Amino acid sequence: MSSVSVLNASQNTVRQRVSPEEWEVRVKLAAAYRLAALFRWTDHIYTHFSARVPGPDEHFLINAFGLLFDEITASNLVKVDVDGTIIDDPLGLGINQAGYVIHSAIHRARPDLHAVLHTHTRDGAAVSAQREGLLPISQHALGFYSRVVYHSYEGVALDLDEQSRLVANLGDSNILILRNHGLLTGGISVEHAFRELHGLERACNIQIAAQAGGNDALQHASPAAIAKVHEQSKRYSDGKGEGIQRHWDALIRQLNREGLDYQE
Repeated sequence: MSSVSVLNASQNTVRQRVSPEEWEVRVKLAAAYRLAALFRWTDHIYTHFSARVPGPDEHFLINAFGLLFDEITASNLVKVDVDGTIIDDPLGLGINQAGYVIHSAIHRARPDLHAVLHTHTRDGAAVSAQREGLLPISQHALGFYSRVVYHSYEGVALDLDEQSRLVANLGDSNILILRNHGLLTGGISVEHAFRELHGLERACNIQIAAQAGGNDALQHASPAAIAKVHEQSKRYSDGKGEGIQRHWDALIRQLNREGLDYQE
């Protein structure tokens, strides 16, 4: 099957067979993928964003294995349940096992997180490889410093046995740094999870740039400032503040200037 036919398969039928609520989530998740491509957060065909399908079933949407992030559309996302059964695979490409292991574990254990986003960016992976992890050296970082948790690297996430430890390390947080691996954020919506990831990625960018002058030269924020920003950031961290929607709306305006085919 050619690349053109792969990308165009079933675009006219998926919307007809899913609920309006699911279609809305599909469009938002596809937008998140395209934004990640626009911001160069991708790792070729690897890493994954997922979103829970509205309704009583434990189904979530994730990218088809083999597509680049800038090829994701609302119609070509794969629907899978938390046990790994593929419910709807419009392109017949299946999904990446590592993506399933990580995302299904969180969707099963944390029904409050409707979206889970995971990246392998250069600066995110670099911070994940540092012994002290995220440092309280920027305003961006302070929004996450008191909330971030860590999961130790165990190899490529192909074993279901790792899921229990991943979930235990996540606990009730929605900000996870996977050691020697990358970043992960969850949210009550795609908009919320993306706002968290956007800020966390920026914090890592700043940290790596600041460390160019040596760690001894870094100025850490005071405990009082850390505590203050922790309180101030709650208007974003719960995903319910109006700032989340304003942030997302601005992102969509930016994305739509690139094209609207992600909505197909």
